[in-house]
Amino acid sequence: MAVYVVMEPPTRADAVLVRDGFHLFGFLTPPIWLLWHRLWIEAIVAFAAAMVLATVGEVADLGFAGTLLSLLVSVYVGIEGAALRLAALRRRGWCEWGVVEADSFDDAEARYLFDAERLERGEPREPSPPASPQPAALPRRSGPALGLLNYPGKA
Repeated sequence: MAVYVVMEPPTRADAVLVRDGFHLFGFLTPPIWLLWHRLWIEAIVAFAAAMVLATVGEVADLGFAGTLLSLLVSVYVGIEGAALRLAALRRRGWCEWGVVEADSFDDAEARYLFDAERLERGEPREPSPPASPQPAALPRRSGPALGLLNYPGKA
């Protein structure tokens, strides 16, 4: 199951669901993926960082290691792409409605719309599972712990 973060705009427009997790297209083509999601500054930074790392690898004559250096940008965008999108939406005034867990985007959207309608009618959200009971406190014993020596005068 995938986890989707639901972001609502400051106006009454449609909400955006952002899937949390690894983005393969963001890994394969970081600047294009960032531009597709309207992350202009992040795309420029990713392109510049990839070029700088490739140049450093070429100047230092690192060979294949230089190529791996520029691959770091791809790995970062693939892993943190969703976080970059969420941060950009927050900067634009969007607020986080909550998290939806579903098998597909359509299921996540349906769950969000169902819960949003329930909240508008004044009904509570689906009950969360009960919290696990807290373990009983163990009695404290003074003395050596894990086989350490007991020092005289210390309790």
